Amino acid sequence: MKAEGTKPRHEIDREPSRRRRRLFTVCLALCALCLLLTGSSCRRHSAGGAFVLVLEANPDPRALNPLLASDAASERFRQLMFNSLMKKNERFEYVPELVSDYKVAPDGLSVAFTLRDNVKFHNGKPLTSADVKYTFEKMIASGSTKSASYFEGAGDARQPFINGFDTPDARTVVFRLRKPWLDLFSNLIPIGILPEGSFETQEKQPVGTGPYKFVSGNSAQQFTDFAAFDEYWEGAPAIKNLRVRVILDAGTQQAGLQSGEVDLAVNTALTPDTYVNLGRGSNLQVVQSPGANVQYLNMNTENAPLDDARVRRAIAYSIDRESIIKNLLSDQARIAHSMLPPESWAYSAGKVYTHDPAQAKKLLDEAGFRDPDGDGARMRFGKPLVFKISATNAVGRQTAGIIQNELTSVGIPVQIETLEDNTMRDQVKKGQYHMTTGRWVGGNQDPIFLRDLFTFLLGKGNYQFNRSRYSNPALDKVIAEAVSTTDRERARQLYTEAQNIISEDVPTLPLWYWNNIVVAKKSVGNITVPPSGDWTFVRNLTVTR
Repeated sequence: MKAEGTKPRHEIDREPSRRRRRLFTVCLALCALCLLLTGSSCRRHSAGGAFVLVLEANPDPRALNPLLASDAASERFRQLMFNSLMKKNERFEYVPELVSDYKVAPDGLSVAFTLRDNVKFHNGKPLTSADVKYTFEKMIASGSTKSASYFEGAGDARQPFINGFDTPDARTVVFRLRKPWLDLFSNLIPIGILPEGSFETQEKQPVGTGPYKFVSGNSAQQFTDFAAFDEYWEGAPAIKNLRVRVILDAGTQQAGLQSGEVDLAVNTALTPDTYVNLGRGSNLQVVQSPGANVQYLNMNTENAPLDDARVRRAIAYSIDRESIIKNLLSDQARIAHSMLPPESWAYSAGKVYTHDPAQAKKLLDEAGFRDPDGDGARMRFGKPLVFKISATNAVGRQTAGIIQNELTSVGIPVQIETLEDNTMRDQVKKGQYHMTTGRWVGGNQDPIFLRDLFTFLLGKGNYQFNRSRYSNPALDKVIAEAVSTTDRERARQLYTEAQNIISEDVPTLPLWYWNNIVVAKKSVGNITVPPSGDWTFVRNLTVTR
């Protein structure tokens, strides 16, 4: 006789087995879901799973070869796997990276670099001058975007700046120049050094000297795996297994951060209010630091009425940038007064434009755009200014709406035209606009950038980066001397003068510098992003288990 309320022995023995099977089935389902969402098996970071870092853009298919790909996403891979001869410091000055010293000849026609000791490639081979010579010879011959800047002129008149390379010993490489070339150091930055004989295999099996070495990639699942290089010359990274995942959609980025499947995202396309909301979560931290990338308002100086500097200055006085930064951008930026960042050794604010509608109206009156009856409708404007913006940037659309309202309030009519990105870039390049807005990433860290933006490098009418179509012979003269002098103090004085001229004429209005913003799990430490926003900081990250 069995006691009431108990089960027969065969039923009691079978129950745990059923529970185990159900638990096993649930675990299989969860792992399958995890595989679907992340392209990897379920993992626990405390058990040594990969640290997941978001990349918000598709890299060039040649991304793993640092001599061929030049897009921003591919440069992130370069910063993880490779080093260059030179790098930029916190003031955007050029300082040695893979070299311990360098010497420029008195006539400027050669530069001798001495390589550091004890630098190894991921395959264990020591770095030598033969590797440097090989790298630059392959890059110059490649015809890649990066190689273009190593030549002067175009067509049949095209000539290389570098005549050749000498390697008197394993630690010394000499660049022989056709003529003194002050742009050499800036052009060394994006060139990751390869081991001799590896160019053809770099796209599939990259080998560099950087803090992380390539493990594998999955183009279908859009992730690339890296492992810490324990013999890295600056010290092995604390994070041993790193996965870079391409996540294009901002909503998916946000979901990955909130679910814990993403460990860190830096400077992604999340909106300012999303950053604020993520920072309120219990498992995430939002870390901000001053950035160098500049948001700007470009004005076509060949298109009336913007061919009058007084109208351009009126526009500058009309825009309340401080309010936009505070209320729309949630203080995730700082006001800009130059296209160069304040950290630059060559920075000068020049003429500062505060929000002053009365001054804007006064300037419009002086330019002949009067409002005789005070109703806000100014004579002679005719058709509205066409303000062309990208359709894909929500914050950009909101910003354009605010600027439109502020210009309208002082009597400048504005029509916003929203375009697909490629169409907008094409029309801006052709000068088919009055105003547009954009962001410069990276280029504005060198004061030579002022020459690219505000002069005609290849003659009048060849606009290249001078999308404001601005021409000023006085500025041309100052810039020409600034980019050719080796006297740093003289160069600083000239760049200050150049920024004064540009800010008075305001062909482009710097709006703000975006902060570098990192969203990461609270277990992630030592988050120190350089003003440039590059990924060199990843090597120093730590994770508390």
